[in-house]
Amino acid sequence: MAFIKPSPLSPLLTLLLFILSYLLIPAHSVEFAVGDKDGWHIPSSKADDFYNEWASKQRFQDSVLVVNDTEYRKCHSVQPIFFSNNGDTEYTLDRPGLFYFISGVSGHCERGQKMIIKVLEPHSEPSPPAGGSGASKAGMIGASLIVSQIVIALLGFFFS
Repeated sequence: MAFIKPSPLSPLLTLLLFILSYLLIPAHSVEFAVGDKDGWHIPSSKADDFYNEWASKQRFQDSVLVVNDTEYRKCHSVQPIFFSNNGDTEYTLDRPGLFYFISGVSGHCERGQKMIIKVLEPHSEPSPPAGGSGASKAGMIGASLIVSQIVIALLGFFFS
């Protein structure tokens, strides 16, 4: 019976295949254009809730500030949590709760260019039924990912 002698590069190839297998894990992000087709502007009407109504329907080229509740109500911030005026701002909503955004241009917030975004708690999976299998979809995906990585590593070891 003949044995396949592994190449000296087998461990390196195995590691490379293992690392590349992580590229198969999907990443999810979403970009929104604030105000949809109307964009980030001063509302034409006295509708103070223009952006809040827009944001409630969503699940964001001027400056934007992330502020606290008090600064949001006053439309003024001396030390904002975040400031950007590059025209291509991205802000990560990294926790559940309320995020307050106002325009950094003098007078714009007072005229309605502000909004609140509420980030909901992550949806939790329902408890498995009593006496059921109890395997969640996420657990099965994780297990299949581990198995596929092991198979790829073994293939790299034996066929390199």
